[in-house]
Amino acid sequence: MNKHILIADDDPHIRDVISFALEKAGMQVTQTEDGRQALDTFRRHAADLMVLDINMPELDGLEVCREIRKFSEVPILFLSSRDDEIDRILGLEIGGDDYVTKPFSPRELVARINVILKRTQQQGKPATEAEQGTLRHGKLSIQPEQHTASWDSKPLNLTATEFAMLQLFARQPSRVFSRDSIMGNAYDGNVYVSDRTIDSHIRHIRQKFADIGCENVIETVHGVGYKLATCQ
Repeated sequence: MNKHILIADDDPHIRDVISFALEKAGMQVTQTEDGRQALDTFRRHAADLMVLDINMPELDGLEVCREIRKFSEVPILFLSSRDDEIDRILGLEIGGDDYVTKPFSPRELVARINVILKRTQQQGKPATEAEQGTLRHGKLSIQPEQHTASWDSKPLNLTATEFAMLQLFARQPSRVFSRDSIMGNAYDGNVYVSDRTIDSHIRHIRQKFADIGCENVIETVHGVGYKLATCQ
């Protein structure tokens, strides 16, 4: 079945460019021209992924994402006119999965969307023998086949990218992962993302743990990368 992508951007040319590229890749596309229309459309007809422009009338992309996250974990890719908006886009209170800066390559956009969709699809498949079984580290518990995680029996609400990163750490809790290795595993090695994107996801994961009482789930090893800490 073709994946359904909902696009929200107030520039009709950009919507048409994205739609053409996605439809050429075999996806179904719905266009919306502002944040309010995007939110209303998604509530009526859920999509497999949303592409949200940051700066839109009615509701901007961040406001739409905040509303969506109240009832859905649908993957969200943001479009931004400024690279320095990354901390807002993938900020602690937002929950976006990725972002692309304008002007962008339609091929890169499609590649990033395919990576997110592939990761999301794999979450619904039966686990392989190597993936089966609960991963535990201190009070952290991860069920890969169910795509759930908790700390001290308190559930965590993670995006697909965040879950992929946390599972990577939990499978090798003593290893220090460089940003390149995190990128290669969390993004399947097919798409380049900046160090700032990785760092923003890490901050987002830390904040979600802090909200339920765990202050040091991921340790920074300066000059090297990140590793899983024992949060007691």
